[in-house]
Amino acid sequence: MTQFNQPISGNDLARFSGPNTFMRLPQATSLEGLDVAFLGVPMDIGTSWRSGTRLGPKHIRSESAMLRPYNMTTKAAPFEHLNVADIGDLAINTFSLKDSLRIIEESYEAILSGGCVPMAMGGDHSITLPILRAMARKYGPMAVIHVDAHADVNSDMFGEKETHGTVFRRAQEEGLVVPDKVYQIGLRGTGYSAEDFAEATSWGFQHFPAAELWGRSLAGMGAEIRRDIGSRPTYISFDIDGLDPSYAPGTGTPEIGGLTTMQALELLRSLAGVTVVGCDLVEVSPPYDSNGNTALTAANLLYEMLCILPGVARK
Repeated sequence: MTQFNQPISGNDLARFSGPNTFMRLPQATSLEGLDVAFLGVPMDIGTSWRSGTRLGPKHIRSESAMLRPYNMTTKAAPFEHLNVADIGDLAINTFSLKDSLRIIEESYEAILSGGCVPMAMGGDHSITLPILRAMARKYGPMAVIHVDAHADVNSDMFGEKETHGTVFRRAQEEGLVVPDKVYQIGLRGTGYSAEDFAEATSWGFQHFPAAELWGRSLAGMGAEIRRDIGSRPTYISFDIDGLDPSYAPGTGTPEIGGLTTMQALELLRSLAGVTVVGCDLVEVSPPYDSNGNTALTAANLLYEMLCILPGVARK
């Protein structure tokens, strides 16, 4: 089996380059020695509106091909400090959401047993629930930084309890998260009633509506969140529809009036120092963006998340 026991440098990226992996990283068939594992979850059977997110991982990988190993803004050089590879796509069951969620959870248990940080490319947002289940078994209830147009706290959707719009209610009910350490950023759009977010607020969830963030730098928000979280294990879940559709039209449930790409960069960069133990970037639906900009944006945001992981120094 292929193994990568030494940190992968920029030169190694060129040596192992392949068109079907994130950032032309090596494709690992073993978790041994890995600090970070990129993986795809090509699924859209948990979505309630426009499908197509099963194609997200493929397109994110394709648009990541021009990303380079050194972050010119933050001075982070992640591949000089971390052993990183792409471990491919999870073999979900495209005909069964229930079975797919089981597969994701069991796959994550195996990934986490190796001690690496998993970074997932979705896929619709329902993938985050089984991920949190597996991660909570290892780390206990976690802090969550959740960027999204929607809070995903519905009791059910069309009678189903496990969908892309119920993730964080289930996570709270199952004790997977620390409620007052859940930060939902970029919320907006129309709702069902004035009470849509009231129950989640009563749990302790902290809400940051997009309308209150317009025209603001989010670097300060990241610093406040970092102080509030402290050293608690933290999961980042970034729904691409947290961005305004002018920046990311290729998504299943777009809402106007969202965050800008610069605000997203400010927020993620300011989280350096948080004990991030896993990340996902979800809801990229390539059929709704023929020029590939949504997948390109997603690839860059994943790279920024990699650059803030523990152990990555700046120079």
